Amino acid sequence: MPQQRPATREAAQIQLIPAPADGALDAAEEAVDLLLDTGRVPGEILVLTTGEQHPWAVHELSFGEASYWAQHDAGDDVFYADIAAPRAAGRPVVVVALNGGSDDTLPRALATALARAGLLLIVCGEPARVNSLLGASA
Repeated sequence: MPQQRPATREAAQIQLIPAPADGALDAAEEAVDLLLDTGRVPGEILVLTTGEQHPWAVHELSFGEASYWAQHDAGDDVFYADIAAPRAAGRPVVVVALNGGSDDTLPRALATALARAGLLLIVCGEPARVNSLLGASA
């Protein structure tokens, strides 16, 4: 009886968009706009933040957690969440805005974002910091 090989998942492609921490949310928004303009389906995109929540998430959470997560579960629009939100399921494309967080928490945040990205992870942050967090030489 032939042995079956365990299913392996290729790692998502990583793209870096240079942005200072205070401009990471804007860079993430521009990335989402470009993804949508080039034909990406909104429900395939998850935007994560490492600092302050995205304004969309803040607004939607003002209607309550149930409503907010119902939109996530519907999966038909871009969804915005904090990197630490364990309920935010992976999507083909994850955009992460490094708009806060410490050098201790960011490596874990990037690992979490990469684990949630099916095909593509777009990281919006300071290049030298991102490269050092990813273990690449700057």
